[in-house]
Amino acid sequence: MKLPNQRWQIASPNPEKVKQLVQTTGLFPLIAQVILNKGIETNNSTQVYLNPESENLPSPLEEFPDLAASISLLKDAITTEEKIAICGDYDADGMTSTALLLRAFSQLGADIYYEIPSRMKDGYGINERIVEAFAEQGVGLILTVDNGIAAYQPIQRAVELGLTVIITDHHDLPEKLPPADAILNPKLLREDSPYRSLAGVGVAYILAVSTAQKLGVTKGFVEPLLELFTLGTIADLAPLVGVNRRWLKRGLKRLPQSQLVGVQSLMQVAGVSEAQKQLKPDDIGFRLGPRINAVGRIGDPQIAIELLTTDDPGIALERAMQCEQINAQRKAMCEQIELEAIHLVENTPILWQKERVLVVVKPQWHHGVIGIVASRLVERYGVPVFIATYEEDNTKIRGSARGIKEFNVFEALDFCQDILDKYGGHKAAGGFSLLADNLDSFKQRLSTFAHQCLEPQHLKPLITIDAQANFEEITPLLYQSIDQLQPWGIGNEFPVFWTSNVEVIEQKIVGKNHLKLVLMQDNYQQQIKAIAWRWGEYFPLPKRVDIAYKITENQWNCNVNLELEIIGIRLPLSIGDFKQGIFQHKGRNYQCNFSSINNELKIRNEQGKVLVINKGNRIGLLGMNRENAQKIDVTQPHYFSLIKAAMNVLGLSKS
Repeated sequence: MKLPNQRWQIASPNPEKVKQLVQTTGLFPLIAQVILNKGIETNNSTQVYLNPESENLPSPLEEFPDLAASISLLKDAITTEEKIAICGDYDADGMTSTALLLRAFSQLGADIYYEIPSRMKDGYGINERIVEAFAEQGVGLILTVDNGIAAYQPIQRAVELGLTVIITDHHDLPEKLPPADAILNPKLLREDSPYRSLAGVGVAYILAVSTAQKLGVTKGFVEPLLELFTLGTIADLAPLVGVNRRWLKRGLKRLPQSQLVGVQSLMQVAGVSEAQKQLKPDDIGFRLGPRINAVGRIGDPQIAIELLTTDDPGIALERAMQCEQINAQRKAMCEQIELEAIHLVENTPILWQKERVLVVVKPQWHHGVIGIVASRLVERYGVPVFIATYEEDNTKIRGSARGIKEFNVFEALDFCQDILDKYGGHKAAGGFSLLADNLDSFKQRLSTFAHQCLEPQHLKPLITIDAQANFEEITPLLYQSIDQLQPWGIGNEFPVFWTSNVEVIEQKIVGKNHLKLVLMQDNYQQQIKAIAWRWGEYFPLPKRVDIAYKITENQWNCNVNLELEIIGIRLPLSIGDFKQGIFQHKGRNYQCNFSSINNELKIRNEQGKVLVINKGNRIGLLGMNRENAQKIDVTQPHYFSLIKAAMNVLGLSKS
């Protein structure tokens, strides 16, 4: 019998706070727990979360120090008919940003065009070749989108050539900022600014709308740009907090009735229903976004730009079909590379558990898609993944990295900086290149870094769980309450619940290796259908399991039913007279178990120290073993709160 090798982290919110939030808001207790798990505790912050439009936003002009100067520079360029050039990026954020600014400033009367660096030839961001080409073409103002903040030399070259430069970017700040005339980057704002989480397309949106307002052009201007903002923000996995959450709620309502023929055509080829009242982030994240992203990964970004800027339905449909074909190629590439990578890991001596990091390198992989494969390998093995392929002459290696919660990808690459040619990224993901001769040194250095921050217990896929639920609580009303917390994404993850000791009534493999289930809980006779994507390898499951899941709607033949999307399965931790669980308390991980035979509760920390208490007693034992354990008073606040958290996870009463 094979089951996923996972670690479950179950939140344990304060029961009193849950009760208080339920009383003041009327929310379901499960929903109250979800909100508290996000660090939202006050009535005011809860209301803003439930209704983002209720927050009073400061003006972008008050938040972005260089916004007024940027508007003035653009206004002057438009008035004097100076040529403006956009330098974008080849991912979905960069392409939607470029399309947004092209649409906006063309409508405002600007002489504007764009260039996107070649993924294969140029790599990421503006470079000196592009700057010099712009100068030769008579450009007066360069506008970077989704790049430029780390491009000191190219920006300096632009200044030397007498060009005006406005940088709009959202990536982390370098030690020395480029000498641009104006810089718009949310990382320059205060930590609690509602604009802090903007992606590149969000910065472009603010610049375009603010300039239009200054020029007195507003009618019919904002709505199409809001749609592009919505596409780019979700596709870029930007945190769905602050203004992102507020504006996305508006944008997702608009998209089904989009006036942009490119968006209409993209929804048509992707099978997204125009009859929907509101799109969900998954419609963009799994359907629309990948079709735009695929073009930048393995195709020509111009296809996506034309799709999002044309007003000709024929051209729009043609470009949408091209996106569809390229995305099909991308999917086939990813599946093949993933299979080859798994074969390498499992059939060659790659000692990733010993090294605490997985490095996989093979020639002839397309480096435009290996980042997607890296994410899938992280899901499969639960370890930081660095995946790479050789450049054409086999003397250089270029790759992508994806991390886990306890591992910072950018810091890991920075730790290897002296043996890398180029690198960049953030905590969760990054890219790098190096000489092939340095590969062994790179692997050793990454392992050294991984040993500094990872323990063996971290090397399992992490399932973060909000609350324990019973099947009788899973109702259409609960789902409606969950749906009102949209949009989901980074910073506002979809709620995950768990149920113990569930009976598997039916199970079969469907489609491309998916596991379809019918489940039942003993105290609730109604059966619930479930799906576990790409989990055919775990068939057949044992008769009894604990499950972690998301509650979803399944629409089929005009029928709508609730269904569980299984993301975690383990053997039951509650069998007969014995219960056990895993939880996190005040940033630390614990294991606990309870035996009803002797009414004994045990709590073990990561160092192996165990707290033992008999239910109803105020004196417990603490130590590495019973012989050397010390007696302690468990009514002390630290122990008392720890015991309450353990009992909550185990489903024990307070009595």
